[in-house]
Amino acid sequence: MIDVERANAQAANLDKKQRNFDKEGQAELEVAQKEACFLSTELFKMTKTCNVRPGLNKKVRELEAEVENEQKRGIDAVKGVRKYERRVKELTYQTEEDKKNVARLQDLVDKLQLKVKAYKKQAQGAEEQGNIHLSKVRKVQHELEKAEECADIAESQVNKMRAKSHNAGKLLGYKQMISNALPLYEEPSNLHTQSFPVSPTFL
Repeated sequence: MIDVERANAQAANLDKKQRNFDKEGQAELEVAQKEACFLSTELFKMTKTCNVRPGLNKKVRELEAEVENEQKRGIDAVKGVRKYERRVKELTYQTEEDKKNVARLQDLVDKLQLKVKAYKKQAQGAEEQGNIHLSKVRKVQHELEKAEECADIAESQVNKMRAKSHNAGKLLGYKQMISNALPLYEEPSNLHTQSFPVSPTFL
């Protein structure tokens, strides 16, 4: 992420360099123009003088060449200033775009942070609900285990009662059989008291 303060500092630094460069270029251009003007004046004076000395033409050519060089330097300086101005404008535009991108990214980060907070809150709520449900499930499971234990105990008692009832039924059946069989054992005792008639066939 691009730092906004850093981008602003770079833009300010570029602007300061541009102003300094403009001043330096303007100063060099003024110096070159003054020198060219001075040399042109000297050349004009020398060409107009009446007493032409030997070697003056050579000096004139040298001065003309120097004037041309100074003019070229001035033109190059102006070109350099304009090129630098274009570069500064490009960097300024890029800095502005970076600022916009930083603002958009910062807005996106803020929104994402809000979403993260909302998701964390939802997760905490879900965790709390999960703990509550887990506690309820454990409670129901514990109650179910107790109910199963009570059912096992009740079933065991029922089985014992059934066994006792079955044994009692058998015992009652035995008693009934014995009570039914007792009259059969009592009838032979009456044989000693009763008199039976003698059959004529035995006489």
